[in-house]
Amino acid sequence: MTSGAERDRAIELGRWRAHAPGRVNLIGDHTDYMGGPVLPMAVQLGTTIVATRGEDRIELTSADEDDVALVPLPVTDASAARPPWARYVAGVAQVLGSTVGLRGRVGTTLPIGAGLSSSAALEVATALALGDDGAPRDVARRCQHAEQLATGVPCGVMDQFASCAGRAGHAMLLDCDTLDVRHVRVPQDARVWVIHSGAPRSLAGSAYARRRAECERATRTVGPLPTAEPARIEAIVDPVERARARHVHSESARVRRAADALEHGDLELVGRYMRESHRSLREDFEVSTPRLDELVDHLCGIDGVLGARLTGAGFGGCVVALARPGVELEGWHVVPSDGARVERVD
Repeated sequence: MTSGAERDRAIELGRWRAHAPGRVNLIGDHTDYMGGPVLPMAVQLGTTIVATRGEDRIELTSADEDDVALVPLPVTDASAARPPWARYVAGVAQVLGSTVGLRGRVGTTLPIGAGLSSSAALEVATALALGDDGAPRDVARRCQHAEQLATGVPCGVMDQFASCAGRAGHAMLLDCDTLDVRHVRVPQDARVWVIHSGAPRSLAGSAYARRRAECERATRTVGPLPTAEPARIEAIVDPVERARARHVHSESARVRRAADALEHGDLELVGRYMRESHRSLREDFEVSTPRLDELVDHLCGIDGVLGARLTGAGFGGCVVALARPGVELEGWHVVPSDGARVERVD
């Protein structure tokens, strides 16, 4: 990895625009940090930073936040940055070892705290604005580390990877162990909707870290959960660890089957796998809520809706629904879009 000092010496100063999309995960929750597959797609909603490089600090205003993010460089403890949204910016600067800063403005079309990866989009946009010109997988890894430093949440790499490497018209079958990608075309007659449950969602302070720890304990018993033998999983003595392992294993299989079905245009089958995914997240992984369950049931009862499930790890936030053309839902109609980009604007 290029050192922060080497990168800063190579940075081209001037005014830059960096854009990073959010993502919706069609299927594959809580498999990424266990090295399993996921099927997200970057969406047309995203975060844009327009800023001038220079000086020894980052100063960003936001149309959505009252307080300015003021981050002196270099950063040694991103979690201490204030206001809270500045932690994500500081985390990126800390990972990059930045000493050349930014002065500018952040704007976003993403709903904050809905589970559409507004934090990952901010991290990726910040990295590009600060001059990170690495390969998408490397930028994603650095931004994943930045979020972990900023929040203490042991998140996987899916959100940042989808934001960096999305392709218009396609979902992304991502193996979170190898980071191999297969872009899967989304049929033209597929409509993807994101509907907010009305309950705020934040992974910081949730049981997210506890769920990961439960999975890691199960791994010590049966090996990697995505490829473990089902009989060995069912032999796990602790009922909680057994249920968590059963979800990761079954969800990994569903992701691959859903990707194949999507590629062959079998939207009915994709919808079935989405419904099964939500059931597993509710019963085995216990990250759903009564409101999310009610919303999924309601959506699945609408003519033309093929499937629905919680998205964004659960604990509140949004549901993703797959529908036929002509179905109008109360939410965001999202389309598969290209990944992050940066350009000079002066």
